[in-house]
Amino acid sequence: MELGMHTLTQGRGLLFGGDYNPEQWPEHVWAQDAELMRAAGVNLVTVGVFSWARIEPEPGARDFAWLDKVLDLMAANGIAVDLATPTASPPPWLGHRWPQTLPVDESGHRLWYGSRNQFCPSSPIYRERALALVTDLADRYANHPALALWHVGNEYGQICHCDESVAAFRTWLQARYGDLATLNEAWGTTFWSQHYSDWAEIVTPRRAPYLHNPAQLLDWRRFCSDALLDHFRAERDVLRERTPGTPVTTNFMGLFKPVDSWAWAREEDVVSNDWYPDPGDPLSPARTALTHDLMRGLAGGRPWLLMEQATGAVNWRPHNLPKPPGRLRLESLQALARGADGLCYFQWRASRFGAERFHSAMVPHAGADTRLHAEVRAHGQELRRLASVAGTPVPARVAMVFGWDSWWALEERGRPSDRINAVDQLLSYYVPFWERGVAVDVVPPGADLSAYALVVAPNLFLIADEDAAALTAYARGGGVLVVGPFSGVVDPRAQIRTGRFPAPLREVLGVAGEEWWPAPDGPVRCRWSGGSEFAAHTWTELVAAEGAETVAEFAEGDLAGRPAVLRHAFGDGSAWYVATMPDESALAALAGRVLADAGVEGVLPDLPAGVEAVRRGDVLFLLNHGAATVRVPLPGPSDDLLTGSPAEGHVTLAPRAVAAVRPRVHAQPGDHLA
Repeated sequence: MELGMHTLTQGRGLLFGGDYNPEQWPEHVWAQDAELMRAAGVNLVTVGVFSWARIEPEPGARDFAWLDKVLDLMAANGIAVDLATPTASPPPWLGHRWPQTLPVDESGHRLWYGSRNQFCPSSPIYRERALALVTDLADRYANHPALALWHVGNEYGQICHCDESVAAFRTWLQARYGDLATLNEAWGTTFWSQHYSDWAEIVTPRRAPYLHNPAQLLDWRRFCSDALLDHFRAERDVLRERTPGTPVTTNFMGLFKPVDSWAWAREEDVVSNDWYPDPGDPLSPARTALTHDLMRGLAGGRPWLLMEQATGAVNWRPHNLPKPPGRLRLESLQALARGADGLCYFQWRASRFGAERFHSAMVPHAGADTRLHAEVRAHGQELRRLASVAGTPVPARVAMVFGWDSWWALEERGRPSDRINAVDQLLSYYVPFWERGVAVDVVPPGADLSAYALVVAPNLFLIADEDAAALTAYARGGGVLVVGPFSGVVDPRAQIRTGRFPAPLREVLGVAGEEWWPAPDGPVRCRWSGGSEFAAHTWTELVAAEGAETVAEFAEGDLAGRPAVLRHAFGDGSAWYVATMPDESALAALAGRVLADAGVEGVLPDLPAGVEAVRRGDVLFLLNHGAATVRVPLPGPSDDLLTGSPAEGHVTLAPRAVAAVRPRVHAQPGDHLA
């Protein structure tokens, strides 16, 4: 059977809970925890993430007695368990007895135990010890009534340059290229006398005197993601064999560079994410919405799980701001609105010791009789009113294309400017759609685009021929395509595509570029074809129209009079190319024009500033991220699921308030009560 979030929510409704670390507390506290969890509406806890040393205090020993009690206690209180394989942080005895399992950095220095994540993904000894533990864990709890989900490892991202990693890298390259001649051609090793005559000459990109070969760096990033994924699969396969009806996940970290989440998501039953918005970041609401939309995209449009968030301040930023009253609820419901069916936190009870002792929790150091825990309880209880939202989709007619390969390739050193950033570019294009209440799906290069009226690619520095052909066919068939600057530059080997740029997209964009032209500090004046001006920054390009019309031009400097924004009527659709980085107001104007081109509107007209609007199923979520009370008109008579009250004509939202309104169904003639 197909496993997913529906496997977890069936019979439970929306999931609510967090990481539970009972091994940090004496046993008499556990019963108190269970009672408090019930009062808060908790129905899912993650157990065992960092418990390897507790379960296996020395090599080969097993202590499951304490974990038996914890799972029995959770089952007795109707609380499901997301049981972790505790392999993210090996115990000191592993590194002490087998130091070759410890990772090595790019300078050749071995990283020691005393923190977490201290393992080499390619170490056969680490793999052997980890799988032995996972096997015993699965055998013991396969039929336990509390077990609902497997949580493999934690926040994967480890990189290692040890000799075992070098050997694994060579094996990976041999599988990819077959022979050295093909590798040398792909890597362009005639440059700087880098030709390889023996596989044994190839090492990881360790610290070197100057710039590394960008093709080697790209393959190294691919390998590092694949090496971790291979270990994830090994643990997952043990769990699937022994518990075929229990879904398996591991937790992503949003737009996290080291692992290609598109490749990973295909291997999971449930997509889950850890996300910690910065209360001091004014773009945090939009950045968070983008991250949630990415998770929904990774899940193929299906519901996903917010595995970790914070109730208040974290401990790992240089300056950690708390969350004011209401923000905990606002951010949690934002995830629900954008497709999450589970809302969990790190962690249940604040730690007294260790590196995260100042990280907030559902039960703070001050105890349960606190403002923060009262908010947790209230939020957990109100989620029951939203149970019908579980499993419903977030419909979107706009897609944004984002790929890890392109991100990796774009941001290596030795490019025209290190000021162009893939995630910042993605966010800058996303914000004006978010502000208009236009739902966006984040999709990988090569995705099926047939469901979308508008596709935006803020940056596709690296693009494969087949993906360029798919974008061309999309616009020819009637879609509206928008492509941002410095796109179509390299092929999947990180080799420059020669000729006028963006070479593989010239036909669809109707553009011919000659030079990339990073801009001096300060704004660059540009002019729309109607005469009004706007500012751009950071980046410009010398391009000419090749069938496209000039929608905006540069208004000053050496590129004055040259195209800055172009639109090309192509087939039954159209394609836009943006040869600079417009400011916020210009991107907002551009979004309005391309949305009109595509015939797409937001869920509500004229949203007040700071209000996020997103429709999930038949429920319209309205979230006020602003500092002022606002009045939001509604399209018709509705009911607010959160308050249970009718919403006639409009809702009034105080700062950090949320409404979840459903259109009221009027009784029809002939209807009667049974």
